[in-house]
Amino acid sequence: MQATNTTVDPAEVAKFEAMAAEWWDPNGKFKPLHMLNPCRLDYITSQIAAEFNRDLSDTLPFAGLRILDIGCGGGLLSEPMARLGAEVVGADAAEGNLPVARVHAEQSGLTIDYRHTTAETLAEAGEQFDVVLNMEVVEHVADPLSYLTACQQLLKSGGLHICSTINRNPKSFAMAIIGAEYVMRWLPKGTHEWNKFITPDELFALIEQAGLAPVDRKGFVFNPISWQWSLSDRDLSVNYVTASTKG
Repeated sequence: MQATNTTVDPAEVAKFEAMAAEWWDPNGKFKPLHMLNPCRLDYITSQIAAEFNRDLSDTLPFAGLRILDIGCGGGLLSEPMARLGAEVVGADAAEGNLPVARVHAEQSGLTIDYRHTTAETLAEAGEQFDVVLNMEVVEHVADPLSYLTACQQLLKSGGLHICSTINRNPKSFAMAIIGAEYVMRWLPKGTHEWNKFITPDELFALIEQAGLAPVDRKGFVFNPISWQWSLSDRDLSVNYVTASTKG
């Protein structure tokens, strides 16, 4: 599994392996992701449909597309992509996540190629994808530029890269760490390190250095009144997502 050069941070991997069994519990340690998932999927599916001229009202709109879900965890994004007809590879450096993902996919009647591997290993093997989903991973790697470069290498010409992460500012510290980990206890303490968060301008610069062309960015905004997430064109102050393409 190990690549010659890897951006995997073993301490970060260990955090998520410790929580692996809870991936599909909507009230467990991954509750924030379950709450965010509909909003993430709305963005992802609309971007893919626009880029590849697909009609989301079709039965299998993503048929013929090969999608990589890097840092797939328990499969919260891999499964919806497979249901939409895509050929999905779910990759994760945390080996403990994959049995959970495989069992859930089998129970759901879905065929997903789950692998204990890294972006660098896949790139070295010459794997190619139409879409790379890179959601909430870049803030956990040791070298974001090398990691994003591997993601770029994994894309076919004309491919789409979707990357989400957390902004770095006092508000994100208050909400993503103090609020989510200490007050709401949605996540175990220490899940995130504020100094690893990346501002939108920094991420766009890294994406461009990796050889991709940024085309869009949106904020994921949590409303504590409605208890729901929504997309925002303007508010990228905490969680946000970007889309970029490979020429």
